[in-house]
Amino acid sequence: MFAAIFFSLWFFAPAGVANLFAFASGKMRSLKKFSFPVDGYAKIKGKRILGDHKTLRGFIAGILAGILSCFIEMLLYDNIFSIRELISIDYYTINPVVLGALLGAGALAGDSVKSFFKRRIDIEPGKSWFPFDQIDYITGGIAFSLFYIQLSFGEYIILFIVWFLIHPLTTFLGYLFKLRHEPL
Repeated sequence: MFAAIFFSLWFFAPAGVANLFAFASGKMRSLKKFSFPVDGYAKIKGKRILGDHKTLRGFIAGILAGILSCFIEMLLYDNIFSIRELISIDYYTINPVVLGALLGAGALAGDSVKSFFKRRIDIEPGKSWFPFDQIDYITGGIAFSLFYIQLSFGEYIILFIVWFLIHPLTTFLGYLFKLRHEPL
């Protein structure tokens, strides 16, 4: 079971990192000038499609972070034998740019789809919408990465559970560090 949990953390880390960096890039003053909204301020029936919190800055930072984290995984996989023993995919055959970009873009696209629906039902940006806030980036990352790598059904179940449980923990930590307004 340890190997399965480790693999789910390992494989999906670029998506989690992308999600984190997209959020963190919004807190960096030096990047504020790149905060153009992805929806271009467009509206449907008087409501913004996504809102100001989904920016090109966040997408670019998130995808680059996903790619970088995948490169780091490749280096670790290449240099640490015990990691190779726990991973069910041969990372020597993986293109880190492709996998990192797919996981990163998928996580952010999943978050954007959820934001679209939040805007439709008048949930404010940053307000909790359980369980969708916990599963949006997971479903998006899985959906996009399916174009490149297919895991077993059991691996997807474990991945989903592990990352579903990680989200409230990271959200609470963000609240403790005054990066978020709500604890969950």
